[in-house]
Amino acid sequence: MEIKIQSIHFDATEKLQAFIERKIAKLEKSYEEIQKVEVQLKVVKPATAQNKEASITVTVPGSTLFVEKVSDTFEESVDLGVDSMRVQLQKFKEKSRNY
Repeated sequence: MEIKIQSIHFDATEKLQAFIERKIAKLEKSYEEIQKVEVQLKVVKPATAQNKEASITVTVPGSTLFVEKVSDTFEESVDLGVDSMRVQLQKFKEKSRNY
């Protein structure tokens, strides 16, 4: 599984990147055939409390799954994103198992 982290208009710290890689790695428990994961981090303007956006794109055989979350911190956004991606992966796995 290839993980690509992209921070738009700012530099992500090594600590944040390590956190994201740890969280994303856990997605493989839900679905083993993940080919590529792209994480985009962006600070939404104007600078309000809920302005850290994380979008996660997961490429699996035959499909691409996407989730986007906004919250106070990038860690929280990634956390929420990984949780909802896990749900999407389980639904995708169920569908593909039924064929």
